[in-house]
Amino acid sequence: MKNMVLFLVFSLASLYYGVETYACTGIALSARDGSSVLARTVEWAATPMQCGYVVVPKGHGHRSFTPEGENGMEYVSRYGYVGIYTEYEPFVVEGVNEAGLSAGLFFFPNYGEYAPYRQADSLKTLCDMQLVSWILSQFASVEELKQAVADVNIVTLNHKIGSVHWRIAGPDGKVVVLEIVDGVPRFFDNDLGVLTNSPGFQWQMTNLDNYVNLRPGPASPYEMDGGVQLRTTGGGSGMLGLPGDFTPPSRFVRAAFFQSTAPKWDTGWETVVQAFHILNNFDVPIGVQLPHSQIPEGMYTATQFTSATDQKALRFYYRTSGNSMIRCIDLKDIDFSNVRYQSAPLDRTRSEPVEKIRIR
Repeated sequence: MKNMVLFLVFSLASLYYGVETYACTGIALSARDGSSVLARTVEWAATPMQCGYVVVPKGHGHRSFTPEGENGMEYVSRYGYVGIYTEYEPFVVEGVNEAGLSAGLFFFPNYGEYAPYRQADSLKTLCDMQLVSWILSQFASVEELKQAVADVNIVTLNHKIGSVHWRIAGPDGKVVVLEIVDGVPRFFDNDLGVLTNSPGFQWQMTNLDNYVNLRPGPASPYEMDGGVQLRTTGGGSGMLGLPGDFTPPSRFVRAAFFQSTAPKWDTGWETVVQAFHILNNFDVPIGVQLPHSQIPEGMYTATQFTSATDQKALRFYYRTSGNSMIRCIDLKDIDFSNVRYQSAPLDRTRSEPVEKIRIR
């Protein structure tokens, strides 16, 4: 198992260390029928990732990795769940369980810091990349998680990879952010529901005050000295000054304003569609992430996949960089007491569906 850990550390470090490949953006919307929808993008610019989904039944056994090997916390799933992993099946980065609890991992480099790994505490140690699986398999509410997280040690397999933080949403739609700084887990209420990467969540919320002048719709005409009239050149002028770059602070601001100005729809499905359209604005063109000489062959975008979770309907949706068709896993169709553990690639073939219009 030590060799497996070394392989995982090498693989993760080669993906994430030395190039800023991460640019995840998350939003939260609600519908008039009481549905809560959590949606997000996952970006890696360094290479096409091997992503897949897992279906994890009740009673499934888990064992966490530590820097020493597969000798961390052991636990058994109390709840079945569905999630998406990147590169390695135990490393689920986004998912939802049968109780409606949603959890997702977002990279948080240079700002988070875990407590050091202690061999004596290996049996209550969890790898940060496996925390989403632990959350989804063990808890039905945010409050249960808050009570339990203080009793585990969350560690990284390689400090060069950087830290992560998490967005968790209860079945009631209440969203929190979990960040570990100076080795201490801290929860923040996230009434907005937006999350990106670094800096920390509190800084991102304070930074929104810098955009207090932004409004939906057109800006009013303005007359300068000498009678010079300033008029709008097109729609959306009330949003002049909205940052357009792809840094985490700018994406946080854009996501906050796009989300808060979106119409409220009647149903969860309509809200899911709205979420995917909002997140179209956060697809990261591969050419802005890397010089042309470093762009991996066959990558059109750094956005590897986009997902949306309807917590009320218990439906998990996704689309990918290789296939923009929205696909759905309906958790209500799954008997988690009897289903077998299973996984599959997100794309069986990476090919955009094209419907040919026949003219007669």
